[in-house]
Amino acid sequence: MDVIELFEKGSELAYKSCIAHVSVDCVVFGFHQSSLKVLLLKMKGFDKWGLPGGYVKTNEDLNHAAHRILKARTGATDLYLEQFNVFGNVGRSEADMAHLPQSFWQRQRFVSVGYYALVNYAEITPVTDRISESCEWRDIDDLPELMMDHKEIMNSALHTLRRNINYTPVGLNLLPREFTMPQLQRLYEIILGKTLHRGNFQRKIHSFNILNKLDATPSKNAHRPPILYSFNIDRYNEALQNGLKQEW
Repeated sequence: MDVIELFEKGSELAYKSCIAHVSVDCVVFGFHQSSLKVLLLKMKGFDKWGLPGGYVKTNEDLNHAAHRILKARTGATDLYLEQFNVFGNVGRSEADMAHLPQSFWQRQRFVSVGYYALVNYAEITPVTDRISESCEWRDIDDLPELMMDHKEIMNSALHTLRRNINYTPVGLNLLPREFTMPQLQRLYEIILGKTLHRGNFQRKIHSFNILNKLDATPSKNAHRPPILYSFNIDRYNEALQNGLKQEW
């Protein structure tokens, strides 16, 4: 089956089961080896990369559509998901969809609702489907050329994440369950795009009262084991709901 036939079948199904002119695009962030990653895919027949996305079924809410799309791409059910913007410029998809027949569902004008997700990189296995040839993590500082307005969507998601980190905690869905203070500080520095003073960072993060200090495991060598922390889930969720009293 060639690419046009693949999209034709998808078009027929979407006309039967989805809401016209509304789509969802998801910016999935992960943290790995001291760098912030974003999940990208490459569809068959396309030269550029894009964000995971899809259409909204007639019998589901927007949030349910976003969760369904991300579960299909990552297998993740435990993630932080937030709607952050809407994208609807005229002609936002015309150039990259021009090789498809005008009658196809994909050639309609779509207003896309943007979501960003925070996930644990180590727990995610990117998944391809029948219309994509690749799905993989890429460093946000080394992105390939993106299709349509997906670079604008990705930048908007990153801007929103940087703004939100001033008012709400971050890290629960990005870091392993046990982590060091330098790991947490590095995550904040990458998201904020600036270097933070070590002592000031530690004092401020402790003032949020969202961390549990874990008991150290005795070491057989002369070196002291690193101090490990975990998030206090109740206090973390309370901070998500009520916000933090300080800004970075």
